[in-house]
Amino acid sequence: MNALKSRRVAVAVAAAALLPLAITACSSSEKSSADASSSSPAGAAAPATSSMPSSSMPSSAAAMDQPFGPGCASVPKSGSGSFDGMAMDPVATAASHNPALSTLVSAVTKAGLVDTLNNAQDITVFAPTDDAFAKLPKATLDKVLADKAMLTKILTYHVVGQPVKAPDGLAHGTYTTLEKGTLTTAGSGETYKVNGTAAVVCGNVTTANATVQIIDTVLMPPN
Repeated sequence: MNALKSRRVAVAVAAAALLPLAITACSSSEKSSADASSSSPAGAAAPATSSMPSSSMPSSAAAMDQPFGPGCASVPKSGSGSFDGMAMDPVATAASHNPALSTLVSAVTKAGLVDTLNNAQDITVFAPTDDAFAKLPKATLDKVLADKAMLTKILTYHVVGQPVKAPDGLAHGTYTTLEKGTLTTAGSGETYKVNGTAAVVCGNVTTANATVQIIDTVLMPPN
């Protein structure tokens, strides 16, 4: 009996000793929770986060400085004919690597304009695609390709002696060409036309010395 009584006393003493520690721990936990709650307004939502920093959000103007249009899908994704590859070469050389511009490159070579275009600075070339040349009657195309003076006149009409880029440059403009004629541009967004007839199918293509606006129709200089 004495041993049992002694054991009960010992348990009671131990419990009494542990109780203040338990209270202190509980009080500390509640205080930490209260402090955390008081650091922000009650019911306030957590700050919203963005997966992209605001400084890297693309603006429409910045986006339009890049190539655009349905015709860009045919440009090779890598190699010398890609956008990155063309940016490394002067314009006539760059065009020779683009499979959609083979007729234009052949015409430029026949006219002896390769060096002229490659050595010019800050020009814009409105470059007709192979499909654009195919719209011309074969007899007409053959006649033009066989007449160097006429071919030179037509090709230099596609060249402007200054950078012309979307959106501002193509939205509404009148430009003097290397042929000494004038051409006009109009449009908005990703839809632009030259002289009201030729649509820009792949715009804002950059080469080492020029901007290229690829178009779906051959431009004819005024008589």
